[in-house]
Order: sequence, then C-alpha cells, then structure tokens
Amino acid sequence: MNPGYKLLRPLIITFFVMIFLIFFSKIIYPQWPVDYMVLISAACLFFLVSLFVFRMQYMAMQNRNPNVFIRSVMTGMIIKVFACVGAVVTYYFLSGPLFNKPAVYVAMVIYIIFLTVEVRTIMKLNKNKNA
Repeated sequence: MNPGYKLLRPLIITFFVMIFLIFFSKIIYPQWPVDYMVLISAACLFFLVSLFVFRMQYMAMQNRNPNVFIRSVMTGMIIKVFACVGAVVTYYFLSGPLFNKPAVYVAMVIYIIFLTVEVRTIMKLNKNKNA
C-alpha cells in the first residue's frame, strides 16, 4: 500500500508554506544576510527526505511486528541525520569562503519544522490504527 495524497497533505502544505515564507522574506528583508538559494535547496531536500522516510514508516506500520516500525523510525532518523550532515558538508566545500552560516541555521529550523509535521502525521496514523 502506498500512502495517498491525503496522508501526505501536511508535508506538501508545509513545503509550499516554507517556499512561500522564503520568497516573502526575500522581498520583505532584502538586506537580511541569508543565502535564499540555500534555504530553498534545504526545503526541497528536507521535503524529499521526509517523503521517503514517511513512506518507509507508513509501510512499516502495516506490518504486524511492532519492531519493524521501531526499526523504520530509527532508520529514518539516521537517513535524515546523514542527509543533513552531507548537505552541510557539501555546501561548505562547494561554497568555500562564501559559506553562509545564517542560512545553515535557518535550514536547521526548517528541518525541525518538517520533522515535527512528519512525526505528528505518523502519530495520528498510529493512533488511528490502534498499534
């Protein structure tokens, strides 16, 4: 079973709200010392990783063994951490002296927002399933 659009709606809405807020802040605060392309890239990365991990956890919830779900949650956390670290290290080496720390800090806030939405959605599904 694949998670449908209805289950992914909170993640999709969060993604579009983040993109809107990034563009809105670029218009309102043009002097803000943040690289907006880094923020857009971070939002896209976290959205894609969240979709992948959400699908993995949703599939694990269908299994009768509760350990499968726990393993998928732990695997999802490891995937997210490695994606974040890999993205920051890649950005550091590619940007060189133009590395923008404020953009990385704001990207970590975006990560926390996506994490919160994903966990709340999974918890709602888990509550409905009486798992």
